Parts: sequence; structure tokens; C-alpha cells
Amino acid sequence: MAGEPVNVNEFQELARQALPKMYYDYYTGGAEDQHTLKENVEAFSRIIIRPRILVDVSKIDMSTTILGHKTSAPIMIAPTAMHKLAHHEGEVATARGAAACDIIMVYKRRDITALMVHRAEKNGFGAIILTADTPRLGRREADIKNKMIAPQLKNFEGLISTEYVSDKGSNIEALAAVTFDASLCWKDIEWLKSITKLPILIKGVLTSEDAIKAIEAGVAGIIVSNHGARQLDYAPATISVLEEVVHAVQGKVPVFFDGGVRRGTDIFKALALGAKAVLIGRAVIYGLAAKGEVGVKQVIQMLRDELELTMALSGCCSVEDITRNHVITEKERFICRM
Repeated sequence: MAGEPVNVNEFQELARQALPKMYYDYYTGGAEDQHTLKENVEAFSRIIIRPRILVDVSKIDMSTTILGHKTSAPIMIAPTAMHKLAHHEGEVATARGAAACDIIMVYKRRDITALMVHRAEKNGFGAIILTADTPRLGRREADIKNKMIAPQLKNFEGLISTEYVSDKGSNIEALAAVTFDASLCWKDIEWLKSITKLPILIKGVLTSEDAIKAIEAGVAGIIVSNHGARQLDYAPATISVLEEVVHAVQGKVPVFFDGGVRRGTDIFKALALGAKAVLIGRAVIYGLAAKGEVGVKQVIQMLRDELELTMALSGCCSVEDITRNHVITEKERFICRM
């Protein structure tokens, strides 16, 4: 590819060129037939924007407030694993390139989870994101074929062994089998709340039923996510269920969106359907793999610039101006045709 990349998809090609096939497949792959992986991106194309004209858009303000913190745009970095496979500086480069969100997985050993929570508090973290859709690891066939080998997890040195091997597939599968907790359930959120004063966001909600349970459990926010389509194949594309979750929450806590964001128009559509902000995962990894910290910055700036242009061309001067009336979903188009 000649010249500088001009969009996130071109960064993906640069990442493919930069990474060993095993690592590229790890980042890009989804579960089983990868139906949901494709749908996460393609479902955006079935949502149409309704622009307004003759609005003074000489000044565009993309700023918003997330859990009490002012941000310059409704964009966050999604919890993603093993950045060192993409670049030797790993999460450090990502953190330098953006104000990154961080993740804590609840392990079978609650003492280790408690220790990581306390480390987060000590180091000034603003929130904890509980990934709730991994009682077991999804079947990622590319990793099995490649016999994917994961690096040592530095944060857990001296706490748990991460040198698990398997003759049946990737060692990530073997590691997950002994560290993920299939017994994790709603009552464990109360335990997590008891050991920290940080706000807890739950990631992995795809239904109104679970959104209501999350509110009842006392979470501070909900992230609509299908784990980048890496867990359950044929789960819905996240953008297709965002509005269902937003309606169930009824404004009690902010709803964030994760999955398939590649364009500023995608961000605009998610905001119109009720998301407070979006999380980007693979796009950041592609930038990191291609150019390190600089690539992370470029990817975020691309999405910011595209969102700003989309807002201007749609007649929206601020994030608050983006409303449900600015989009038409596939379901609405189908009803109109009947």
C-alpha cells in the first residue's frame, strides 16, 4: 500500500504486513464461523443517517463527560489483551497514545482479583470494567490451527503461572481453562463492590433482561459488547441491540458501545441510538502494530476527524445535538416498505 493510510481499514492492512501471521490472526479472528465478526461491521451499513441542512456548523464541539470526567470526544479505548504481540512497548505505547480504559478479569482465585483491584486504585485508575461474557473461552479456530502461543502476563508474575501448554490447540485455551471462572454470577458483583470504591462497569450486555439485572446489581455503567465477536458466534451484532439495552436502562446509568467501529459515521450512529460513548479495540491495535504510539494517535485522530465531519454534514454542533431522529435503522426501513 503506497503512501500514508487515510482510514482505519488501511491501518489494518499495515498491521497485516507488520505482524507474524499467528499474531495477526489472533487480533482479527472471531469465534467459529465468524458470522458475528462480519455482522459487527456490516450491520452499521444498514443504518442510514438523516442529515439536517442550513445549520450553522462553523463550530463543532465533540466533548462529553464520562463518569464525571470531561473528555474531548465520545471515544474510549476498549479493554483488549496482549498489546505486546502488536508492538514491543505494548500497553505502555497505547496508554501514551490515548487515555486508555483498563480491564480486570475476575479469576478463580479471588485473592488475586482483590490484589489487582487494589493495584488499580493505588495507581489512580478511575473505574473497573468487569468483562462478564467469558465463563469459558470462545472457540477461536485460527488460534487453534496456529497453535497460538501467548507471552507471559507481566502483571501476574509471582501470582499465577501462565505457562500452560496444550497439544490440542493454543496455549491461550489452556490458560483460560484454569483461570476463567465459570461460576461467576450476579452476586459476585456485590463482592467486587465490597472491595473497592471505584465505579464498576459491566461489559458484555446484549439483552434488555441482563441490562435490568445489571441495574439491580448496582453497576455504574453498561457496555454493550459481544467481546469483538470472539466468544459466541451468531450472537447479535452489537449495534443491532444497542437501542434495546438503552430502552431497558431508562437513563439510570450511562450505556457505552463496543464492537465494529471503523468510521466516524459508525460513532455517530451509535450515539444517535443512545450510546454515551464508543469503545474502539481492533482499530487501536492496528495502529499500534503499524506505527506504535504514533499509530495509536493517528487512528484516534482519524476517527475524531471523521466524527467531526459527520456531525457538521448532519447539522449537529455538539454531541447533545445528535438524536434518534438522525438515523433510520434497517427494521424501520422494513416496516416502511410493508
